[in-house]
Amino acid sequence: MQICVLGAGLAGVTAAHALAREGHAVTVIDRAASPAQETSFANAGLISPGHAFSWASPGAPVALLKSLFDRQQALRIKPRFDPALMRWGWRFVRNCQTDAWERNSLLLMRLSAYAQQQLDSIIDETGVDFSHTRGGLIYLYDTDVALAQAISTLNVLREAQIEAHVLSPDDVVRLEPALATRARSIAGAVHCPSDASGDAHRFTVELATRCQQRGVRFCFNETVQAWRVQGDQIDAVVTEHGEHRADVFVLALGSFSPMLARLLGLRLPIYPVRGNSVSFPIDVEHTPPTLAGVDDGTLTAWSRLGSVLRMTTTAEFSGYANRLPDKDVTMLVARAEALFPNGADFSQPTPWSGLRPMTPEGPPLVGQAGPRNLWLNTGHGAMGWTTAAGTAQILADLIAGRQPAHPYPSPRLR
Repeated sequence: MQICVLGAGLAGVTAAHALAREGHAVTVIDRAASPAQETSFANAGLISPGHAFSWASPGAPVALLKSLFDRQQALRIKPRFDPALMRWGWRFVRNCQTDAWERNSLLLMRLSAYAQQQLDSIIDETGVDFSHTRGGLIYLYDTDVALAQAISTLNVLREAQIEAHVLSPDDVVRLEPALATRARSIAGAVHCPSDASGDAHRFTVELATRCQQRGVRFCFNETVQAWRVQGDQIDAVVTEHGEHRADVFVLALGSFSPMLARLLGLRLPIYPVRGNSVSFPIDVEHTPPTLAGVDDGTLTAWSRLGSVLRMTTTAEFSGYANRLPDKDVTMLVARAEALFPNGADFSQPTPWSGLRPMTPEGPPLVGQAGPRNLWLNTGHGAMGWTTAAGTAQILADLIAGRQPAHPYPSPRLR
């Protein structure tokens, strides 16, 4: 079949690869000049089935309310009148009950574990090089209360068959010596040995090259402006350069998917959540961490990606505003220096911000919706790097009319 994928980020390119492998003629359209220029460009780099908890947790509403008065919180909401956020937020709050949180987290963890298997298959098949580091991720907890709460959630990990170990501060230093300074002030940590890290942008660019070698056509610098609909199916998409016809269309535009879906009368439950990162160069005299992880006390993630140390934080609900405030850069630089005093050259920060396409429940939307030849592969939120290879294969199975090897629910739009 002729298949048109809208979006050349992680979700779009992994989908294009899975579909091309099935023998389909695939075209990918993106408004940027090259792959992975938006949310996939400078994310945390964590491949983290062991931390794939739904954000809609019992403690989330209180944390968001506190952020109205404490702007230093990593999870925060910007006060503004926004009907889209109100609709999304109401559904989010309904999913903050413990049973819903456990159900959504388990769904996301199982998807993440499956996706990691698919990612390994892509690596074996294509040989893509993206600073992939195995050995697990470390999750640090400041207080006994925070550590006990983390331990209480390990039953969800066990149900998803994800291995996890509780570490003492001394264990943390033995596993990752670069955390020696920080380990003095933590209660403990959790280590998920099957988790990993890697450069999502580099992976996407290299996989796009492999896709082109398979015959996938990329149309960059094109913005989809409209649909051409005939009866109950889409005939073409319209860009400033003309029409692109296909038998099947895949919507993989992340936070911008709802805008195009709305033209078809579909309301996707996706809201953009801004995240920030700062990358620092690593020279020979530095002693950066080998393993990546998350400091739960400040919700700051770190990863070494080749010759770069990347720090990420912040989840701000502020619509499509994507400006990174100077104070957030200053805060990230300070946290990086505190975590890894000799980890990198902190005088040369490269800041970035991107919009995570969040669903209220947490898991992404994958499957058919609206016109019978429209398929969704969007709403991956903060777990796009962790789940993209899995949703791509699920999508390819569904389009082929097969029962996916990993069962996944149809998109729930209301």
